[in-house]
Amino acid sequence: MKVLKFGGTSVGSAQNIKKVIDILQKESLSNPLVCVVSAVGGITDKLLEAGALAKQKDKKYKTVFDKIKTIHYKVIEELTPDSTTIKKEVDTKFEDLEQLLNGIFLINELSPKTSDKLVSFGELLSSFIIAKTMENMGLNTIIKNSQELIVTNSNFTKAEVIYDVTNKNIIDYFNQATQQVTILPGFVSKSHLGEITTLGRGGSDFTAAIIAAALKVEQLEIWTDVSGMYTTNPKLVKQAYPINNLSYQEAMELSHFGAKVLYPPTVQPVLNLAIPIHIKNTLHPEANGTVISNQNNGSDLTVKGISHIDKVALFTLEGSGMVGIPGFSKRLFETLASEKINIIFITQASSEHSICFGIDEGNAETAELAINNTFENEISLHKINPIIVEKGLSIIALIGDNMKSHQGISGKLFSTLGKNNINVRAIAQGASEKNISAVINNNDVSKALNSLHERFFEVNTKQLNVFITGIGNVGEKLIDQIHQQHNFLKKNLKLDVKIVGMANSRKMIFNPKGIDLNNWASQFHHADKSSIEGFYQKVIELNLRNSIFVDVTADKDVAAVYENYLKQSVAVVACNKIACSDKYANYKNLQDLSLKYNASFLYETNVGAGLPIINTLNNLVASGDKVISIQAVLSGSLNFVFNNFSDKKNFHDTVKQAQFEGYTEPDPRIDLSGIDVARKILILARENGIPMEIEDIVNDSFLTKSNLESTSVDNFYDTLIEEEPHFQKLYADAKANNCQLKYVAEYKNGKAKVGLQQIPEGHPFYNLEGKDNIVMFYTQRYPEQPLIVKGAGAGADVTASGLFADIIRIANK
Repeated sequence: MKVLKFGGTSVGSAQNIKKVIDILQKESLSNPLVCVVSAVGGITDKLLEAGALAKQKDKKYKTVFDKIKTIHYKVIEELTPDSTTIKKEVDTKFEDLEQLLNGIFLINELSPKTSDKLVSFGELLSSFIIAKTMENMGLNTIIKNSQELIVTNSNFTKAEVIYDVTNKNIIDYFNQATQQVTILPGFVSKSHLGEITTLGRGGSDFTAAIIAAALKVEQLEIWTDVSGMYTTNPKLVKQAYPINNLSYQEAMELSHFGAKVLYPPTVQPVLNLAIPIHIKNTLHPEANGTVISNQNNGSDLTVKGISHIDKVALFTLEGSGMVGIPGFSKRLFETLASEKINIIFITQASSEHSICFGIDEGNAETAELAINNTFENEISLHKINPIIVEKGLSIIALIGDNMKSHQGISGKLFSTLGKNNINVRAIAQGASEKNISAVINNNDVSKALNSLHERFFEVNTKQLNVFITGIGNVGEKLIDQIHQQHNFLKKNLKLDVKIVGMANSRKMIFNPKGIDLNNWASQFHHADKSSIEGFYQKVIELNLRNSIFVDVTADKDVAAVYENYLKQSVAVVACNKIACSDKYANYKNLQDLSLKYNASFLYETNVGAGLPIINTLNNLVASGDKVISIQAVLSGSLNFVFNNFSDKKNFHDTVKQAQFEGYTEPDPRIDLSGIDVARKILILARENGIPMEIEDIVNDSFLTKSNLESTSVDNFYDTLIEEEPHFQKLYADAKANNCQLKYVAEYKNGKAKVGLQQIPEGHPFYNLEGKDNIVMFYTQRYPEQPLIVKGAGAGADVTASGLFADIIRIANK
């Protein structure tokens, strides 16, 4: 024999009830069945709503009552062509319900006893409709009222079962029953005095477990609208998947911490009898579902599931007067028990100075008042402090029988939360080590579950959520590269890189599931107006795990918000040099924030575009080498200009070409003035540990006074034409000395300078072509033959690839 229970969603419509009947029909071919059903989906809430309105003398209770009737009539009409007979019998029940509601309205009272009688109509109606429909189909079915079998005490709304009487009733009845399918209403029962009672939240599951245990059936099946118990909440984590096997203890822990599929007390009646519980999906009966038993299924999963409870209030009772004084805990918990408040989380400091516990937020005010009253004397004497209450919290829990035999689970849990800027308010771990719980902010639940699920169940794939501001040449190239390499990264590096936010100077778009990169540009047509603060606020509002902010601008206002991102543990990748070449105090502050909040701050493209110049320098310093001097050509733009400028091509046209091909900033004065190179050598000096300012760098400009004093880009180009003889002389002097013109940056002994130099033949800089950069590091390990990094140092493609490399570096951290 099997016991099957179908929940409210499973019997929530005629279409679903037909599926239930199909399942029962097939299962009954090989086994006698006991079928426990919940009320039609949503009906219990409507019954309570009608009762509350009636109690308040609000005649709208009649409207709710009519809705209840309409819902049931619709189900009946869709289930069977000839519904007249069933409707007549159901009408009798509705008359009783209407009289009860009228009585509540007249006496203006809704006691727990009356409430139990009221809500019992839901299960009584659904079980009757299903049983009669099956009878009309010619199936060997009978309905039996659970109130005639399950006997309880008189603790209304959550009655306690009197098992010896109940088990005898169940055994006696089913020893006589001959029908292949017996339909029972769940949730409902009667007291030993004959009063209608209910079994509390999840009572239909409980009913099924009571029947299963009494009859010692081979299996209890719980049919719901999901395919088993999931690794975590699938509504919040799309990668969640059903767990094939769970122990009873694991199932109870998951259920206690928010897994709605199973109600924890359900497990108790079948636990000692080792009756397996099978969670199945009514809408997809072919799915495997989850089997709960005490069998060792051989699973090597350390963590079986991650669950959570929302709307938790955290209470802290503390004070020096608690230390060494027995009885505080006893008085505290007795106070809560007297108010019928359940504790769902508890931890205590070993110093006995404080006790911290969590309860449902809805009971917070009652608990606070009761506790302060209980300890009124101690509070007045300053032995303890008034109770501290924090709201807006949730509990997340890692659950698994195998956690006790594996080290480092807690470390992985808290490091994952820390990396994603999720603050833990309290921690608890049972002595059994099957549950590690942490209290966090409600707003962080989705990010926490996704991060932890990725850490413990998706170790092969890590999702990065990228936000890009600055969609110019480089930004577009970066987007194209991420799009092009998406499948490769997922397959070979196990990285799922999603761009979830983009902004240019006018518009910004977001999609937490990832922007479609096939047509991202068209989405800007109807996008929101862009702002630096608005973009930042949206990133924080989305609160996604592994978030990376990418700055592809040259905007000082964008650079100014890096610290805000880092403080929220959002990594920053920048090709914008302004932040790292600003005042040293600001540069140092960003480095410190990166360490403090465990948020990467990478800017490889600040020097040499895609070349690993900063990374190479960092590795030298980290390995204990000492940099003696640096010589470099750090401007791809200037190198391109002086490689193409000659006595046959004027300087103005060469600069124009460089700008057209994307080698200079929109304002070429930034490149040609040498300030860009000065910023780069400044950054390298700082990475070498020197607290240098931009003013400390000697800038020997090759531009004329009129060039430097130009009032606009157009005016600058006019001055280049006017000063062409000056530039031709520079070229002629170098040619006469058989030298090449190169704009060189130098650092030595804590000092730095930049300027145009004549480079003789044979020097490593002499044959530097096109837009290439070159850096020579002279160190204690490389005193004579320098360590050289050389390659393309400008251009949208290589700069984008440098940004992309920083993103991947963060992923691999």
